[in-house]
Amino acid sequence: MLESNEKGSDQRHVLNAADTALLLVDVINDLEFPGGDQLLVQAQPMARQIASLKQRARQAGVRVIYVNESHDRWRASFAKEVNHCLLNNVRGQSVVRLLQPDEHDLFVLKLSGSSGLMTNLDTLIDKLRVKTLVFTGLLAHLSIMLTANDTYLSGFHLYVPSDCVASKTPPDNHATLEQIRRSLGAVTSPSAALAFLARIKDE
Repeated sequence: MLESNEKGSDQRHVLNAADTALLLVDVINDLEFPGGDQLLVQAQPMARQIASLKQRARQAGVRVIYVNESHDRWRASFAKEVNHCLLNNVRGQSVVRLLQPDEHDLFVLKLSGSSGLMTNLDTLIDKLRVKTLVFTGLLAHLSIMLTANDTYLSGFHLYVPSDCVASKTPPDNHATLEQIRRSLGAVTSPSAALAFLARIKDE
C-alpha cells in the first residue's frame, strides 16, 4: 500500500505487518577485518536507524529475522556470535549493543554472501507467508544486493531503506541502492517513509 503526500515528491509506504518481514543482515558483526574501522563509521548511524525501525515494526507485529554470517564456523550458534561481539571488546560492539536480538526474534545462519543460499531463509519466510521483505544491514553491495536479487526472482516486494544499509563508503552505498532500485524495483526511501499496518494479534 502506498500513500503520497500533497507535494507528490515524498511518499509514505504503508506495509501490511501480517505478510511483511524485517531482515537484519550481518548486523551481529565484530567488524574485525581490514576496512572494518572504515565500515564502523557508516554502520553506527545505520544501526540507530535500524533500531528505531525495528521498534516500530515490532509494535505493529512484523516478524523480525536476523540473517547472519557464521564466518565459516560450522558449529557456531547465533547466541555465541552475539556474545562474542558483546563481551570481547570488538570493533563492532557498539553496533551489536544497539541491535542485539531479543527472545521474540528469529534467526538464520548462513555461510555464503547470499542469505538465500545454504540457509533455511526460504523455508522460514514461506512458512510465515511473507510477501514483502524489508532489508537492512551490511554490506549493501554484497549480502544485501545478492539476497535482494534472489528474493526478487522469487516474486517478493522489496524495500531497502537507504538509511538502514551500509557499505564501506557512502558512494558505494549510494551506487548499490541505485542499482537495487533500478534493476530490482525495490523501494529505497528512508526508513521514516515506512509505516506498518498492525497485524491482528491472533493472525
